[in-house]
Amino acid sequence: MMNQTGDLLSYKLSDSYFERAKKVIPGGVHSPVRSFKNLDRSPVFFEKGDGPYLYSVDGQRYIDYCLSFGPLILGHQDPDVKSAVLNMMDKGWTFGACEKYSLDLAEWIVENISYVDKVRFVSSGTEAVMSALRIARAVTGKNKILKFDGCYHGHVDSLLVKSGSGLAGESSTSSAGISAQVASETLVCELNNFKQFEEIIDRESKNLAAVILEPIPANYGLLIQTNEFLEGLQKLCKKNNILLILDEVISGFRVSLGGMTELHQLDPDLVCYGKIIGGGFPVGCYAGKVEYMNYVAPIGNVYQAGTLSANPVGMVAGLATLKKLKEENIYTKLSEKTGYLAKRLNSLFAETNAGLRCTHFQSLFWMHSETVSPIRSIAEIPQNQAALFKSLFLKALDLNLYLAPNAYEVGFMSAAHSTEVLDETIYILERILKG
Repeated sequence: MMNQTGDLLSYKLSDSYFERAKKVIPGGVHSPVRSFKNLDRSPVFFEKGDGPYLYSVDGQRYIDYCLSFGPLILGHQDPDVKSAVLNMMDKGWTFGACEKYSLDLAEWIVENISYVDKVRFVSSGTEAVMSALRIARAVTGKNKILKFDGCYHGHVDSLLVKSGSGLAGESSTSSAGISAQVASETLVCELNNFKQFEEIIDRESKNLAAVILEPIPANYGLLIQTNEFLEGLQKLCKKNNILLILDEVISGFRVSLGGMTELHQLDPDLVCYGKIIGGGFPVGCYAGKVEYMNYVAPIGNVYQAGTLSANPVGMVAGLATLKKLKEENIYTKLSEKTGYLAKRLNSLFAETNAGLRCTHFQSLFWMHSETVSPIRSIAEIPQNQAALFKSLFLKALDLNLYLAPNAYEVGFMSAAHSTEVLDETIYILERILKG
């Protein structure tokens, strides 16, 4: 296959690395979405990232819209973040003791996010969610959690569940190794179905500790929810002594400084962050109202700990990222870039009768099968989504365009994607669709 420069594209070294990896790593990958499952080829192995680009072990340069699934909002190796990291590395990279770097980041978040009184740093979004659920159970004395089909909250046992086939709210496990008892403590509701939500609350409010939601679900397509739906959930939670936990691991500090919570003027009890707050390093965080965060040890009886929590390298990388986002008004620029790309893509899709559509929100976008109305729940995603994406992804890969390797993952924009890079992206897709 020839790439856009006319060179013969090679995956030889990537293929050999994958064969080696499969011998010592389950499936050859450390996270399933990296495996290129159902794409009928081996994953590409990379050795470098710079700005909007990834460089493979085979010497190919790719325009990157995966961006490590969201953390790299400034692009690969942003110079200001890199400077902060290298400066930290000269001082140390972990202490296992109190240090000032996490304090600096915690104070910045509390000062800039009105609905956050206190924060606790962990090493992943999964840890943040797990801890928030524990607080909710301790605060309310209730055990059950309600989540929504199509929202992903990490690999916590109680949230690796999906809708069951019986009564509204029933769940079944979506992973082996999770007991039926654990699954039974999680209820599942359809997104954008407020009537079903009301029915579950009426039936289970006395048992529900928390409702957890991605305010803009972006792990199973980009499922933009309405203001009315989100406000309705919040109102019923408050009325029934149910904590509202917003999972802003993806949307936090990406769609705006205050995330979807700010844009929709919501008032969560607890919120979970990740990705961007670490500037590309492994950092997660749970945060919220002081009366709930004070349940956490050592001042409260909800235990949570971590050897590498608040790792100083991630702390300085996160603070450098957040400061730059605020000071340089990057959110406006990102939204304009994403809107430009989506508009050009939708014109191209219409011109070529591709049967595709690009939905976007701020710096998130998703190419999907064309539909008449907005897709707000997983039930509304067309059945041909996977087949259409597979063809597009593989052809794009051969022309040096790297998208997240899954039909239901969103694309991310970064500050490093210039107009020239966006135009090159359009050119690549024009070559694919026009032949």
